[in-house]
Amino acid sequence: MLLGRAAATLAIAGGGLRLRVQPGPLVTVLVLILLSAAVALVALSRDPHVVAHPLPVLALDATIVMVVLGIDGGDVAFFCCAAGASALAGVLVGFRALLPAAGYAGLGYLVAAHMLGAAPGAASLAGFVLAFPIVNVLAAVGAAVATAALAAHVELSVRLVASAQRTAAAAERSRLARELHDSVAKTLRGVSFAALALPTSLRRQPALAEQLAATVSAGATAAVRQAQEVLEGLRLDDPDHEFAATVDRICRRWADRTGVPVRCSVATGDLPLDLRYEMAQILHESLENIARHARAGSVAVELAYTGDGVRLRVTDDGVGFRVPAEWRGCFGLIGMAERAAAIRGTLRVVSAPGAGTTVVADAALQAVAAAGALS
Repeated sequence: MLLGRAAATLAIAGGGLRLRVQPGPLVTVLVLILLSAAVALVALSRDPHVVAHPLPVLALDATIVMVVLGIDGGDVAFFCCAAGASALAGVLVGFRALLPAAGYAGLGYLVAAHMLGAAPGAASLAGFVLAFPIVNVLAAVGAAVATAALAAHVELSVRLVASAQRTAAAAERSRLARELHDSVAKTLRGVSFAALALPTSLRRQPALAEQLAATVSAGATAAVRQAQEVLEGLRLDDPDHEFAATVDRICRRWADRTGVPVRCSVATGDLPLDLRYEMAQILHESLENIARHARAGSVAVELAYTGDGVRLRVTDDGVGFRVPAEWRGCFGLIGMAERAAAIRGTLRVVSAPGAGTTVVADAALQAVAAAGALS
């Protein structure tokens, strides 16, 4: 608003400099407007909270208007400055700015009446001159409406961002809870049962007690390992970057660790957080299965968008295997299928002895977005 007033005053009043017999007062007014705008902008940049005290600001601005009136009389610069002061009041105090705007309008009518009475032959310009003061009220109302609309838009944007952050945090907690329940919690429950039976077995069956103690120790070690795997899984994806960067990083680290080259073909774009997380886990588990069982010489990873969905394909040229009808005993495949189901997707495994293995995970983007909205 300050810049707008300075620009309007310079454009309208500055155009009449050559028409003035004594341009000095008008030049002084223009310099004063520029200096006041510059000082105000510097003050706002250093302390934006100055707008929380509107009365001193409006009083200072009214002083500037009166100084302009005293220097150059009732010239057009005064009307521009007064309209800018009314608009500034609308920004700072809303519709309560009608009070100072009415004061500026009244002062403007007095100045206009003086100009018309002092200038001979000015009756033909009376309509234009008398229309200037009402601009103060219009400027105050317009600035108040625009400021209220902008404030409402900013508040809505803040609410939307906060809602998105809460949804993302809830989804992250749900994923972490599911991971802990499916791995660490089950292991610790078994350790707990073995520990409960240990005191009784120490007295009656020392051999069984020894086995239970070994079970407790092994279970605790497994729980620590599973907790580490959960934490590593949470670190697989970095939501601050595109998912293509996550896929490339997972493949590169796995290739450096195993020595097996990975050829990546990843489409650009981004995915919802839930889908990113589960797809990264499926890719990680697929590569780990290849390292453990496939004896592959090379691996190809492809991430592509298919209509309204996304597809992850992991192919190796290893020894392959006969895929059981119900995947019984294939806990890695079952885990990946459960992850695909969590994002309303499907998992297919195509393999045969000596023919390598292909794992394909499909998910619909619309289904994932709808599930996130419901949560």
